[in-house]
Amino acid sequence: MSFPGEIWRRLQMLLHRGRFNQEMEEEMRLHLELRRQQQMAAGAAPDEARCAALRRFGNATRIREQSRTAWGWDWLESLLQDAGYGLRGLLRSPGLTTVALLSLALGIGANTAIFSLLDAVLLRSLPVADAQQLVLFGHGRWVGSMSGLPNRSWDLFSYPFYRAFSRETNVFSGVTAINSIEMGAHASFAGGALQLARADLVSGTYFSVLGVHPILGRTLTEDDDRAPGTGPVAVASYAWWTRHGRDPAVLGKTVRIESTNYTVVGVAQPGFFGATVGQSPDFWIPLSMEKEISPGWNGLDDKDFQSLYLIARRKPGIPLAQAATSTNLLFRQIIRSEYLGANPSPKELQDVQRAQIDLTPAARGLSQLRLQMSLPLEILMTVVGLVLLIACANIANLLLARGAARSREIAIRMALGATRARLVRQLLTESSLLAGAGALLGVGLAWRAGALLLRLGARHGEPAPLDVAPDGRVLLFTLAITGVTAISFGVAPALRATRPAMASSLKEGRGTIGAPLRNRLGRGLIVAQIALSLVLLAGAGLFVRSLVKIAGVDTGFDKHNVLIFGLDEYATGLAQDERLNNLQQQIEDRVQTVPGVRAASFSMFTFNEGEWSDDITVQGVPRTTENSEDVLYNVVGARFFSTFGLPILAGRGFTAQDTPHAPQVALVNEAMQRRYFPGGSAVGHRFGLGNDPAHSGDIEIIGVVKDAKYVTLSEQPQMVAYFPWTQHLQYFSNFSVRYQGDPRAVTAAVRQAIASVNHHVVVSSVYTLADQVDSSIGNQQLIAQLSTFFSLLATFLVCVGIYGLMSYAVARRTNEIGVRMALGAGRSDVQWMVIREILALAAAGLLFGIPVALLGANLVAKLEDPHLLSRILFGVGPNDPVSLAAGGFLMLAVAALAGYLPARRASRVNPVEALRTE
Repeated sequence: MSFPGEIWRRLQMLLHRGRFNQEMEEEMRLHLELRRQQQMAAGAAPDEARCAALRRFGNATRIREQSRTAWGWDWLESLLQDAGYGLRGLLRSPGLTTVALLSLALGIGANTAIFSLLDAVLLRSLPVADAQQLVLFGHGRWVGSMSGLPNRSWDLFSYPFYRAFSRETNVFSGVTAINSIEMGAHASFAGGALQLARADLVSGTYFSVLGVHPILGRTLTEDDDRAPGTGPVAVASYAWWTRHGRDPAVLGKTVRIESTNYTVVGVAQPGFFGATVGQSPDFWIPLSMEKEISPGWNGLDDKDFQSLYLIARRKPGIPLAQAATSTNLLFRQIIRSEYLGANPSPKELQDVQRAQIDLTPAARGLSQLRLQMSLPLEILMTVVGLVLLIACANIANLLLARGAARSREIAIRMALGATRARLVRQLLTESSLLAGAGALLGVGLAWRAGALLLRLGARHGEPAPLDVAPDGRVLLFTLAITGVTAISFGVAPALRATRPAMASSLKEGRGTIGAPLRNRLGRGLIVAQIALSLVLLAGAGLFVRSLVKIAGVDTGFDKHNVLIFGLDEYATGLAQDERLNNLQQQIEDRVQTVPGVRAASFSMFTFNEGEWSDDITVQGVPRTTENSEDVLYNVVGARFFSTFGLPILAGRGFTAQDTPHAPQVALVNEAMQRRYFPGGSAVGHRFGLGNDPAHSGDIEIIGVVKDAKYVTLSEQPQMVAYFPWTQHLQYFSNFSVRYQGDPRAVTAAVRQAIASVNHHVVVSSVYTLADQVDSSIGNQQLIAQLSTFFSLLATFLVCVGIYGLMSYAVARRTNEIGVRMALGAGRSDVQWMVIREILALAAAGLLFGIPVALLGANLVAKLEDPHLLSRILFGVGPNDPVSLAAGGFLMLAVAALAGYLPARRASRVNPVEALRTE
């Protein structure tokens, strides 16, 4: 018989065991009857014939067992018997089973949920062909644009450099360029209503280099990307196509994005979200259309406009080291020929020598989210791992208690011939049942928890477009930790329960002390739980104190009662000329008249929305190492400072006289005044952008404003200069309004006022400045919230474990307590006897936990990049004594509470009834 046939036969026997037994008994009776008839035919009497037939047939019971062994799986049958017996045993102890299942569900569910998010952000490969062959030029840390000569490890590149490198390289089969900023725009499909759409600007080689095929139509080609403005085509994402009904006739239809019509030429394959994790564009558009989709973002012909990520696919057989050497050689050749003049200065030659491209594996794609979330996710993964350890220790102690209660049963079974290995297997089967059921519940929790985690970490209420539902890899992870969990909490109790003193166990009465608190293993597990809980509580206290400190930082501006409107002015179709200037002035003036509006202003940036920085040359101030740092810039309206509550400390603000034709002016902050004009006023001095002294007198400083946070709450005071938008004409996406009264009414009125000026100006979003400030510390909030939740969960598990074990210990010691009380012990003495025992264990746990917490904090401080750690901790050190002391006090209080209730029950034992109990 073939192997599949053999498997099928054995499964049939297992599933239809009753029928098999019936057929076997029938066949055995037939054999006996035939042999009996043979004996009778030989002249034997009926009784003698039957006895002779039985003797020749052999041991019927043994034959039955041999047949079952030959036709079935003894081990599987035994396993099913163990599982059935274990399930009935767990159902007979509903309290223990419920506590164990909840502990495991929370522990395994938390690990699965965090690992799902970690997998989606940090581990999962791009859904492209042969992702391991892809490399990224640089590390993908920079976003936006850079200018100037490369002089270190470089991340962003210009379009001319991309073209030159693509032509000359001989180690890559293809190179593609991706704009470092995902473009948000308003689009209308087939003449429908405007909707917010996201588009990636990519080179024509994008899909071919990544190895992504269309499910419909075609992808972009190099012909779509030959010259500026010559590729008005778009490839739609599968998700966008699905939202629009999966119409096959989408090909050839028009999508109007801003003021340009694009022809849909294809739909990308399912599951492809682009090369950037955490983003999900609706369309991919050729880089040739950069100016059309974003007029202020235009540098296709400018070798100094470095704004592109480059991803390349290595040729087969080319190792990464060889590709890196060739890439850097060609990189420096292109810099020398394209960026340096005929007579480069020694500094320029030195800069070129320092310039390099670090090739990094791009199988997992680009992700700013990965840079932001890697440390928080690693911290949370450690936290939930400790929670699971505590849950395992808790259940192990409960199983120890249950094993002690079953010592008489186990002794009887061993006395009847059961081997220790058989009993250990039985107990481990029960542990596996608990772990499996807990894992199923945990996966169910994780399925919902993933989306919740994304919402908790969302910016302005918009979760990152990540698929965090448990997939095959996550389920394998869950299966692995389930197996480890079952072993962790099952082996020790099983081994201990199966080595009872048989004589004493068979005679055991209720007065015998067998609780886990009376053995070293039980005490050790409680001490370990308390120590781990202290580590979690101290860590949570550290994160909470850090969050409180950073949330209380003085921003320098008034974040309350300010609404920020996201505007799309490009939808009006106006060019960057006087008409756009008039539109923006009309919007500011019209909104200023809305009831409840106190001030309104356009701005290039609000808080934590990016930065524009450049060198500065101050007239009359020599450049030194100390004053050659970049200055941050912002372009704002005349009422920006009153809108943000930023006081002007000296000089004046912007006025209507600061027109495009008037002398250029700027306001600077206190930090810039201190750096360049120590002890004096900056008003009246002049400076210029860049490092050319010839332009040091271009801009006059007309005022000084208070220092304020620009990018992050944790930043040190940075030099900032503010320019009037009237002298720096551009499209703005930020329009800020300071209001009083009902924000909903003000929002509606401002929308109406903007529409009354020009109904083509689209308001894409509205949020408060306070929300924007809070979202800047989203990582700290997420870690503080989740670490607090998990540490309290761990403490609760410890509390439940202590309470259950102490209750069991008191019940087991009823006879002893009765004797003590009969001999004169008072109720307070009995209470103190019980509480003293648990306080001693709590103190031992703290003594172990404090060094572990300090050691862990020091290791993190040494191993992690200090800059990464500073994004999580602010104003507190890793060895914060307040957090450690608070965690220790809470742990002692919880242990005392957990021990008090059983102690109170013990003190109410009736001595007469206790002495009668046996």
